[in-house]
Amino acid sequence: MSARFNHTIIAAKNKDESAAFFRDILELAQAPSWGVFSNLSCEDGVLLQFAEPPVEAIQMQHYAFLVDDELFDRAYARLVERGIEHAADPFFKRTGEINFGHDGRGVYFYDPAGHGIEMITRPYL
Repeated sequence: MSARFNHTIIAAKNKDESAAFFRDILELAQAPSWGVFSNLSCEDGVLLQFAEPPVEAIQMQHYAFLVDDELFDRAYARLVERGIEHAADPFFKRTGEINFGHDGRGVYFYDPAGHGIEMITRPYL
């Protein structure tokens, strides 16, 4: 077997709040949780583990999710309905918009812990 991405830990101010945010916006599946983790499973089997690190400030990370057009429509509608600030670009110069890069659509927003989230409908490569 070649190397495949299996899981990552996402630092959260509140692990359950962050997991619920990702579950609701991106329609991710709840996975069994253990220890300090609240877990979600992506369709491809990648596990997202949310944990509260023992630090004052969480360093922002960037997480990009490839979704189909139908999920993009539903997720984007939830962002708008909930008043979640979003933009067509990672620097938030085009707020309230989406982009049409790579023959698809994309949008940037932040999760409850301040991580930069990107949702795209076409891969870059």
